[in-house]
Amino acid sequence: MSNLDQLPQEAICGGDPSAGPATDLLPGAEVAIGTRGLRVTRTLPSRTRRMVGAWCFLDHFGPAELATSGGMGIPPHPHTGLQTVSWLVRGDMLHRDSLGSEQRIRPGQLNLMTAGRAIAHSEESPEDADPWVHGVQLWVALPAEHRHTDPGFAHHADLPVITGGGAETTVFMGSLAGLTSPARAFSPLVGAEIRLAPGAETELPLRTDFEHAALALTGTAEVAGTAEVAGTALSGGPLLYLGTGRESLRLTSEGGARLLLLGGEPFAEEIVMWWNFVGRSHDEIVADRTEWMDGDRFGVVRGYDGPPLPAPPMPATRLRPRGREPR
Repeated sequence: MSNLDQLPQEAICGGDPSAGPATDLLPGAEVAIGTRGLRVTRTLPSRTRRMVGAWCFLDHFGPAELATSGGMGIPPHPHTGLQTVSWLVRGDMLHRDSLGSEQRIRPGQLNLMTAGRAIAHSEESPEDADPWVHGVQLWVALPAEHRHTDPGFAHHADLPVITGGGAETTVFMGSLAGLTSPARAFSPLVGAEIRLAPGAETELPLRTDFEHAALALTGTAEVAGTAEVAGTALSGGPLLYLGTGRESLRLTSEGGARLLLLGGEPFAEEIVMWWNFVGRSHDEIVADRTEWMDGDRFGVVRGYDGPPLPAPPMPATRLRPRGREPR
């Protein structure tokens, strides 16, 4: 997934970790992406919360009918210093990258691309795709010791599942409740999809040193309540930031719901995220942009019918790393 904003704002991340549990609803911003104008709700980064652990970007798209939305159509574009995570609720997408990877993804499967020092990729709805598309695209910031690692791509169709209390939880990144995804992560984190049947009541153990957040993909659920007190009613739209220090997370749903759970150790490094790059300084971002426009560092994505995405102009002011929360 690309940030296609032609006037992208500097995203300031990292720094001071949060302290203690929270139940903060973070509204998303509606953004159009791709050549076909698919609408997404972007909840990371936001004005009040730039990251959850190493998770630094979250777009929720759909459910959208291809006949009216046009589906996914993201031209070849660059990335540095991050991993892209593709997860679908419905539909399918086709990934191509400059390593020569070509991989279709369907619900319940994970596409994980590690940008490292440099990679380019495209994403689109195949011609014979399901008539509807619904899912999320996420980025994970790479810590300093791994941000120049070799680029790579992995597809995981077999992922661990936790069952109980009317819930099925698929762990697609990191570890949860003793199960670990086969996908490679470079910092301690968790990414999971929780499917709650009607009438479900379940409780998942959490790491107290992680910060967590939840997003409703379908339906409505009560999140972070107790047996005596109802939790926060979460439905489509905002991201519910849960803070740190929680030993468990109680979830209930009368009509059924599907949730995304994200978490990780608070990312203490200061980073600069601009357009499709995660770096540590203004000069590094300038170099990334120049190489994309004029060099061959990112390679070529073959098979996509269309030109690569040009980079927007750099802002007039210097980008600078600051703390993870706006002040």
